[in-house]
Amino acid sequence: MDVWGGAGECGSLPQCTPGPFLQGGCPAGCWDVVPGHPPAALGGAGFPQPGLFKEPTTAVMPEFPSALSDVCFLFPPQGYEYIRSGNPTRECLEKAMAALDGGKYCLAYSSGSAALLNICHLLKPGDTVISIDDVYGGTNRYFQKVASENNLKVIFVDCTNPKCLEAAITPETKLVWLETPTNPTLKVIDIKACADIVRRHPGVLLAVDNSFMSAYFQRPLSLGADICMSSATKYMNGHSDVLIGLVSVNRDDLYERLKFLQNALGAVPSPFDCFLCNRGLKTLHIRMKLHFKNGLAVAKFLECHPRVEKVIYPGLPSHPQHEVIKKQCTGCPGMVTFYIKGNIKNASAFLRKLKVFTLAESLGGYESLAEHPAIMTHASVPEKEREKLGITDTLIRLSVGLEDEEDLLGDLDQALEAAVSGEFPPTTIQQQSQPALPRG
Repeated sequence: MDVWGGAGECGSLPQCTPGPFLQGGCPAGCWDVVPGHPPAALGGAGFPQPGLFKEPTTAVMPEFPSALSDVCFLFPPQGYEYIRSGNPTRECLEKAMAALDGGKYCLAYSSGSAALLNICHLLKPGDTVISIDDVYGGTNRYFQKVASENNLKVIFVDCTNPKCLEAAITPETKLVWLETPTNPTLKVIDIKACADIVRRHPGVLLAVDNSFMSAYFQRPLSLGADICMSSATKYMNGHSDVLIGLVSVNRDDLYERLKFLQNALGAVPSPFDCFLCNRGLKTLHIRMKLHFKNGLAVAKFLECHPRVEKVIYPGLPSHPQHEVIKKQCTGCPGMVTFYIKGNIKNASAFLRKLKVFTLAESLGGYESLAEHPAIMTHASVPEKEREKLGITDTLIRLSVGLEDEEDLLGDLDQALEAAVSGEFPPTTIQQQSQPALPRG
């Protein structure tokens, strides 16, 4: 059955199946045996020299310590003399993620923000960055408060219309930064169309933040991107117990420059974080299919709910870029955004009344989360910019987890009924005097 079939009706859900690039199993050998990719590809493949270490017999790659001093004296140099420069556990994760992204190389960082920082260090003072306008609050903060103060010019463009991107490129442009879907209004960008434009301007890099989709549903490198970045804190790990960023590329020269910066800047993950993320990758296919199923169920339920003004979910035909998502992705994650009827008091009451959903930032874990972007993840974005982007007081972002579908829908229904009927809890979310630091 077509994974997108029947998504627009308030009724049964489609059967979620892997898309074309995942038919037959994971390219990294995470969950299936694929010709040319044995299961060891996401386990012992991180070992640079067979027999140097005892290979694991358990299902999950063990953690190796930060420094392997005995290697320096007893064996030829292996590149693992110090954790910042390299570690077997990190190398295992990087190899697995490169395969998942369809890339030649991958580099791991201590967070998605650290990955962004390393990418921007490819630029020099006076260069221009073009960023999608509706971008994660932490990325917006970095571009406006840090990059701009270091003589990088950053302009924000609505790249849902590729012609706007083309018009914005100048000789000084060196990096185009996309998110798709965007955070939190879930705009979808045609990556290939943007890549075709960027290719006409030599020296410009195209980077795509793939955190919302994961490598299971979208592969930016295959669509023409130079860099695929993921906050693997989210779906790639999926267990809400890791802070980690991943960057995949195909170009040798780009990898060498980023590898140098990774070591020089030092924002690398610990071996234990890499160990945990390796563990998470092994259930990626199971989790993402259920995130899609539950996310679509929630979106359809909310779209038919009388207390909801509008629902934004790329998997619904009502989404303005639904055809783009069908063309470049094989499914959708559990991210659902909607506008509740009323005002901030109604939004606050809804969030306080939730029982299955937890009021929290971040996303992509096994648990369902709800948040208020204007007050939480995007509080540092100036109010006028938020309003222009549609990040209003009644906008609510959901990260739909892996719980039972009926429990999720029942929780949303009771919270909506309480919030919009005027039954407000004694305490409500208040606008913070100091902007919050966006985290998810």
